[in-house]
Amino acid sequence: MNNHDCNDCPLANRRNFIGEAARVMSGVMLAAGLWPRSAHGFVIGYGSGTAHRELVVYPIPASDGAMIDRDAQLILVRYQESVFAFARTCPHQNTALRWRENEMRFRCPKHDSRYQPDGRFIDGRATRGMDRFAVSREGGNVVVDTSRLFKEDDDPAGWEAARVDL
Repeated sequence: MNNHDCNDCPLANRRNFIGEAARVMSGVMLAAGLWPRSAHGFVIGYGSGTAHRELVVYPIPASDGAMIDRDAQLILVRYQESVFAFARTCPHQNTALRWRENEMRFRCPKHDSRYQPDGRFIDGRATRGMDRFAVSREGGNVVVDTSRLFKEDDDPAGWEAARVDL
C-alpha cells in the first residue's frame, strides 16, 4: 500500500471537488445542448446578491466585424486582432447602438454619436467611448463578464485592458 499525503491531490478538499464536479457537469450539459443560451453564446450565472456574476461565452469570431446579442444586451466585436465586448447602449442616453457594416462603425440613432469598432468615440453628443465589459480567453472562446463594466472616463486603465488580444 502506497502511503502519501493527499493534500497534494487536486480533489483533496471539498471546494476543489465541487469546482471540478461543476466543470465536468458544465461540459456534459454543454455537449448535450442543455446549457442556458443567449441568442449567440452560452450563459453561466453564479453567486447571489451583489456577488452575482453572469458570464457569457462565445466562440472567437473568425473575422473582423460586430455581433449584437440582444438577449445578453451586449455587442461582441473582433477588430484588428482583438476582441471587445460592449454594452449595447450609447453612453450618452442609453439608446441601442447600431452597427454600420459598410462604414465599420457604430452609430447612435438618437443623437448621431459615432464610435470606432474598438469603442472609441469619434464624434456626436456623447463625451466618451462605448462601455466595455471585462473579457477573457478560454481556448477558442471569449468569456464576457457582464457584472464588470468599464467606463472610459471613470477607469481609463480598466477600459483599455478590457480586451482579448489574439
